[in-house]
Amino acid sequence: MSDQTQSGTPSTPTTVTVGQYLATRLVQLGADHVFGLPGDFNLALLDQMVTVDGFHWVGSTNELNAAYAADGYARIRRGIGALVTTFGVGELSAINGVAGSFSEDVPVVQITGMPSTSARANGLHLHHTLVDGDYDHFFRAYREVTASATIVRLQTATRDIDAALMTAISESKPVYLGIPADVAIAPVHAANLRTPLVAASSDRGELERFTEALAAVVAQHERVTMLVGPQVHRKSLEPVVRQIADHDGVYLASQNMAKAILDESHPASLGTYMGAFTRVDAARDAVDSAPVLVLAGTVMSDFLTGFFTQKFDEDAAVELGLTTARIADTTFYGVRLEDSLRALHAVLGRTGRASVTPVGHPDVAVAATPEPGVALDHAYFWAAIQGWLRPGTTVIADAGTSFYGALDLVLPDESDLLGQPVWSAIGYTIPATLGASIASPQKRSVLFVGDGAAQLTIQELATVLHRGHTPVIFLLNNDGYTVERKIQSPHAVYQDITPWDWTLVPAAFGARDLVVTASARTQEELVEALAVAHASENKAVLIEVVLPELDSPRLLTVLTDAIAAAAAHASAGA
Repeated sequence: MSDQTQSGTPSTPTTVTVGQYLATRLVQLGADHVFGLPGDFNLALLDQMVTVDGFHWVGSTNELNAAYAADGYARIRRGIGALVTTFGVGELSAINGVAGSFSEDVPVVQITGMPSTSARANGLHLHHTLVDGDYDHFFRAYREVTASATIVRLQTATRDIDAALMTAISESKPVYLGIPADVAIAPVHAANLRTPLVAASSDRGELERFTEALAAVVAQHERVTMLVGPQVHRKSLEPVVRQIADHDGVYLASQNMAKAILDESHPASLGTYMGAFTRVDAARDAVDSAPVLVLAGTVMSDFLTGFFTQKFDEDAAVELGLTTARIADTTFYGVRLEDSLRALHAVLGRTGRASVTPVGHPDVAVAATPEPGVALDHAYFWAAIQGWLRPGTTVIADAGTSFYGALDLVLPDESDLLGQPVWSAIGYTIPATLGASIASPQKRSVLFVGDGAAQLTIQELATVLHRGHTPVIFLLNNDGYTVERKIQSPHAVYQDITPWDWTLVPAAFGARDLVVTASARTQEELVEALAVAHASENKAVLIEVVLPELDSPRLLTVLTDAIAAAAAHASAGA
């Protein structure tokens, strides 16, 4: 895209196409890998985007998977992700993934290549439309699951693009850009590209008022407890959280979407808080009975609060949100999370406190020596995984059995847990593993996914393998939908799935030589497979783990029993 001066050095062009402008902005924001599929209405756009230096196209197997991959990429990059689809059939395939990003505060840019401006104005009955002359059906649908939805006009193209991207990074929500084919190739001024986009700043006066009020509250108490949620991840604020945890007198717990935001070996760590389902009673009490409780980037949904069993008074807490802060009944508008956390760090640094007494971790089961011929169950499997995981791992766990097994792990230092407990779309994690592996290639991804979930999105494993990524994948085969079986009607026909030979799937994808496969039905076979996985660092590893149909990890058993009891109580009341 760059012009050349007479001396041969690159210079900034005076004009670029709309497609080039958008691609340049994405690269500037760190979204240099963009996922998606070609379609006739986005080809002109893609032809422009791929000419931009630093832009990398990642072709996906379908648009839903592209949305999941962009989401996983954004979470691990702590920035934005992006995907490109075609109009109608493509964007509708992706909308479930984008809705999940909205639900879980992930800034994903959904870019749709649209029919030309004239075709839209004239209501032509084109393919991929509903043949009613209305080209805005899908645009209106996206308005429901994005923070902004814009059909880009040539006259305001650069402003439209910049405004949407600023919304994504400021609000940590997905945005939608529809770009007609003729607009994609039209020239626009490039001057704005000289200045990268940055997030909005806090209101200085409100921030000063908040800091003064916070100092007054903190000065009254010897202990401060933080409950940290996923929005801290979205803003890349982990270093600030670790600085806060290093102050004397501070305890720090995390919600399950932010597990291991502080190394769980840290003296201040309370581990994962889930209301009544928190494993360590002292950790739960440290949150529920905190004299000063700071809610930092939290989400108060059912799965994150142990089905609303938290006992702390949310209204009396200090709440640090993405764009506002609150101390009890006083709200400070325009105070952004990055600044309120730094204010807390500064305030704690000005006051002296005694060091905290480490609460300690839950008892961690260590897998016993395998017994010959003994079938696997969840208890043995997760105990073996606990001892097998290495520091610096990206642990990825699909909704249900996999996620709630992984939540009970004490993660090794410098590790992350990537999951989707609020939206809880099964199948999310295989494409998300693609995005995570691209976003953080220095960390090995370890994926736990159930057989029912894998059947939704297994196609994207082909992309993972052929791009040379080397995750370890544990395919938990328990013959169907175990979570639903545990809640109600365990033997109903709708709980079953068709059986697959999982270890042959990579060969069907033309990736036989790129992956090591194994199947573990017994304790001995699992231990052998785990040893092979550690020894195969230069190849992907797929381990089928065969488990009993109605067996589940500890936390999921507790949760599904609670759900089933609540459903039975509701039925009795009716």
